[in-house]
Amino acid sequence: MSYEADAHKAQMKMLRMVLLAPDASFAALQKTAGLESDAANFHIKQLVIAGYVAKNEAGRYALTRDGKEYANRMDTDENVIEKQPKLSVALIIENQDGLFLAQQRLKHPYFGFWGRPTGKIRWGETIEQAAARELMEETGLTATLTAKGLYHKIYTVRGSGELLEDKYFCIVHGINPHGALLAKAEGHENAWLSNDEIMSKEQVFGSVPEITALARGEHFGFMEHSYEYDRAEY
Repeated sequence: MSYEADAHKAQMKMLRMVLLAPDASFAALQKTAGLESDAANFHIKQLVIAGYVAKNEAGRYALTRDGKEYANRMDTDENVIEKQPKLSVALIIENQDGLFLAQQRLKHPYFGFWGRPTGKIRWGETIEQAAARELMEETGLTATLTAKGLYHKIYTVRGSGELLEDKYFCIVHGINPHGALLAKAEGHENAWLSNDEIMSKEQVFGSVPEITALARGEHFGFMEHSYEYDRAEY
């Protein structure tokens, strides 16, 4: 299902109507969108093609399951789909020698920056399922994994305050890693480094010490921090 934050205004008005009612007639959708019949018919068809609305047994239009999920993101005051923070896992994996898994990004944004392996949580995954999948995909390793905290990181442009990214990371601590480390792959390279070694790199995410400490804490924790980057770094 696509996530269009800038869908056509007429379609957003129609979606708002069927979000706040069991269903709606063609005439009601046409009226709320303020369109002529042909234009209203076009936009309703677009919503049907997208899989967001369908006719029910009464011949009226109602949200589909996908439509309910999509429209549930709507700011009903502004008639727009709200952009929400990204949700990922951050993997803090340490081996028997006291070294931590470090990863250098070889893709944009933040090309060249060193940090911890991270990855998006997929629909329906638990935190530990996402962590295990990302660890295997990114590094070829398995480990004993434990969710240890939540880290909210906001990225802004240095000097202007313009928002670049807004992310929540579920912090997962891993011990007893097994397998052959995938040293380099498309988009990243991996290495076992001490904390001092990773922090000595030319470009390193400032959050590395914080998420590492959060992962090694005795209790589940929460931390929130904003970081500034030069536009060229992004």
